Amino acid sequence: MIVLDEQLLGRDIEEQIARWYQGAVCFVVDLRPNTVIEDDAIPRLLQRENQATFVTINESDFWGKAAINNQFCMVCFALPDSRVREISQRLRTVFDHPFFDTKKKRMGKMIRVAEKEIGYYSFDDITVRTAE
Repeated sequence: MIVLDEQLLGRDIEEQIARWYQGAVCFVVDLRPNTVIEDDAIPRLLQRENQATFVTINESDFWGKAAINNQFCMVCFALPDSRVREISQRLRTVFDHPFFDTKKKRMGKMIRVAEKEIGYYSFDDITVRTAE
């Protein structure tokens, strides 16, 4: 399951991802409808799902800050809002990378996708590494 941050609502990103991703694609607000979901509540919501991957462009609020564990993955895009249309293809590139090409490999990881590199750390090793 891919869970998109609410900042990505209304941009058809879920449809773009659904063209190539075989699992469910939803927004974080679908996990707890009719409520305000603060950023710090998102990890708890993701734990309730089966191996969810959370996708956001709100990199400054999640990268290095969010509580992560081995039950989910977070992918933070270091892109300006004007480039959100690139997320689907860049996410597919992440999912095709040998470090992240299965759910098992992605779970427990915080991944940061920047212009020219992919950085990551895991719940059990906070050393930031580069996926080459």
